[in-house]
Amino acid sequence: MEQKKKLVVLTGAGISAESGIATFRDANGLWEGHDVMEVASPQGWRKNPELVLDFYNQRRKNAKDVQPNAGHKALAELEKDFDVRIITQNVDDLHERAGSTHVIHLHGKLFESRSTLDPKLVYPIEGWELNLGDKCERGSQLRPNIVWFGEAVPMMEKAVEETIQADIFLVVGTSLVVYPAAGLVDYVSEDVLLVVVDPKLPYVRPRPNLHLYEENATTGMQKVAELLLLKYK
Repeated sequence: MEQKKKLVVLTGAGISAESGIATFRDANGLWEGHDVMEVASPQGWRKNPELVLDFYNQRRKNAKDVQPNAGHKALAELEKDFDVRIITQNVDDLHERAGSTHVIHLHGKLFESRSTLDPKLVYPIEGWELNLGDKCERGSQLRPNIVWFGEAVPMMEKAVEETIQADIFLVVGTSLVVYPAAGLVDYVSEDVLLVVVDPKLPYVRPRPNLHLYEENATTGMQKVAELLLLKYK
């Protein structure tokens, strides 16, 4: 039996936006009315942990009420014919809920908390609330298991490893301006098929094997699936 081609996918806020998850990019750097540095940085956490916890509680509540869209489902469906590895900048769990089985969360997971004392102590969040006074087993306050601005991206090494091994690399719903995630494209070799889907196409250096779809994730992914199945079936 022929080995499946390795399809590595980088997804961003655009794919979840179509499910109803707000993105701060469309709001001039304000996220639900907050300056992102207030709610997504270590400084913001030190200054007002209650505000930060409340902000992510609202994100969680919202994420529980939305559903994966056709873009998420198309990626899950491609697992039938490809070895699909998703690298997402999103913290929601919509890829998993759509059925994708290999998902790397570069920026952390909305439905997890972690110890402020020991980052290796990570816990699932049941429901949507994480409050002041919720502590880890070592007695320190729990914080969202999110990679904030100015923090290291621990899953980046794994993401680079997957990218280097890709037979096909697909970019969906990201502006390719947030580093280090945006730098993954530089690891894609010239002979690999590179496909980009976004209604506002980011700049990608011209190269052979480049396909651009100026579309939303839901409609763009249908076309990508057709292209891949036609090319590799």
